[in-house]
Amino acid sequence: MENSRIEQIKKFLTQTPDDTFLNYALAIEFVAVSKNEEAMKIFQKLIKNNPEYSATYYQFGKLLLKENDRQGAIKIFEDGILIARKNNEHHAASELQAALNEVLFDEE
Repeated sequence: MENSRIEQIKKFLTQTPDDTFLNYALAIEFVAVSKNEEAMKIFQKLIKNNPEYSATYYQFGKLLLKENDRQGAIKIFEDGILIARKNNEHHAASELQAALNEVLFDEE
């Protein structure tokens, strides 16, 4: 049985299935309970349907790193930086840049 937050978000999504924040929140909840495949599908859908929502890029990139997809994470962080800068979201751009730098300069 899924946790109550996931169930609540899913209930809200039946009323507004394209709500960006609700879909993002559902993906975050899936990550929290290690349902990474489900989270990845939602993040991919969010980027396709609402590429301007910069928060998606940071969380999706972190999940890709968790799944050992370093190159995928780098691409997502880079894309997110471009979106955040385009939208004058300086804090988001800074967080994405820090995440990218961490990946690029990680010695593995």
